[in-house]
Amino acid sequence: MKKIHALSVATVISLIIASCSGSSTPSQSTDTSTAAAKPSGADIYNKTCVACHQANGEGLPGTFPPLAKSDFLTDKEKTIGQVLKGFSGELVVNGKKFNNTMPAQQLTDDEIASVLTYVYTSFGNSGSPVTADEVKAIRSK
Repeated sequence: MKKIHALSVATVISLIIASCSGSSTPSQSTDTSTAAAKPSGADIYNKTCVACHQANGEGLPGTFPPLAKSDFLTDKEKTIGQVLKGFSGELVVNGKKFNNTMPAQQLTDDEIASVLTYVYTSFGNSGSPVTADEVKAIRSK
């Protein structure tokens, strides 16, 4: 029994020493997990927006407006404001009326910038990236 206990202690000590050996592998692993922890614009879209605006950005006719090739996106300040503060009422997008509610999204400035940059550069749109500073400025209004 003492041999098994001594062998277990020796194994634990070896593992501790190996983990503290200064190898660059653990820090590389940590860097990768940190980068993976920050969601991309596509990730945020798929988690937050896809249910209404759909995977292809075309929305649901008569219910949720399209983001694909959307003329509404020409007003960046208005778009950011709707994500931040939500919107309720009639809206015309690409010549079609929509009358529904979009709740304010509980996202950080960086997340909103990331997801809107994704929208502005996807679905046939050719808009410019959105910055966290732009979102912050509109949030403060």
